[in-house]
Amino acid sequence: MFGLTKKLHIYIALILMISVLAGCASGGTTGTTDPSSKSASGNKSNSVESGADEQTRVIKHAMGETTIKGTPKRIVTLFQGANDVVVALGVKPTGVVESWVQQPVYKYLKADLDGVTQVGQESQPNLEEINKLKPDLIIATKTRHEDIYDQLSQIAPTVVTETLFDWKETVKTAGEAMNMKEQSDKLLADWDARVADFKDKMGDRLPIEATITNFRADQVRIFYMGYAGKILKELGFTRPPGHDEDTWGVELTSKENIPDMNADMIFNFNSGTETEAIEKNYKDWTSSPLWKNLDAVKNNQLVQVDEVAWNMGGGYTSANMMLDDLYKQFNLN
Repeated sequence: MFGLTKKLHIYIALILMISVLAGCASGGTTGTTDPSSKSASGNKSNSVESGADEQTRVIKHAMGETTIKGTPKRIVTLFQGANDVVVALGVKPTGVVESWVQQPVYKYLKADLDGVTQVGQESQPNLEEINKLKPDLIIATKTRHEDIYDQLSQIAPTVVTETLFDWKETVKTAGEAMNMKEQSDKLLADWDARVADFKDKMGDRLPIEATITNFRADQVRIFYMGYAGKILKELGFTRPPGHDEDTWGVELTSKENIPDMNADMIFNFNSGTETEAIEKNYKDWTSSPLWKNLDAVKNNQLVQVDEVAWNMGGGYTSANMMLDDLYKQFNLN
């Protein structure tokens, strides 16, 4: 009898142990969270986020189409307008080309580009230095980089603008490539609002016929529909006959061409780092009777403007700097 009872107790104990082990294996009581289930859920969430980061997009640009994965983090910009626009989008590029004046970068971008690696000149970027930076996006322009596009594309996905100083094209291209279309659209909408405000405040003073002149150490130019010309047109200014040609402009061959500058207003900027030579050339041309006979000069409507804002910057922020100059010039603030 005692033996039977002992065997029964052992049998019951075994059943209880099996039940406990089974409960542990199944996650215990109903209110207990299963760590393995939580882990699986977490992995699924991470997988979704990772999938979003890994999504590919096809960007159409001046040199064809480029496939970009996710949101680029290491961006190299190879012309001044791209340097400007990427910063305007709130991103610090990994590498930039050297500025033409105010080297190594323009003063208005100095704080934003502090510590950013230089990758050579806009007209001759250093491919080896670019490769060292391991970029996941390169922003170039056909005007400068058509011949090295294939080499750039071997380093990283590369998008290319058609022209050098069409800053709106740069904003759109960069926004799409950087996966920041919403932000780039906002930049353009903000600009449109400022343009509308300017035109509204100018009222019947517009249109004003204007010429853009440029003196350098060894030449004199009239700018047509380059960077500043397109902006003036959008703001409601008109241009003298021929100045609205879809090209950057013309280099004047002699002082006999001075009458081609004639307009109600002249916006002039001097370019280059050879200060003495530039000033000498400017005085030589502006001392001519033909210069003094220009309508803008006779009516004191010759306005000296900043070369970076009006030409060199070539981007969104510099366009707003140019517009700031015009607000000030016409006392619209």
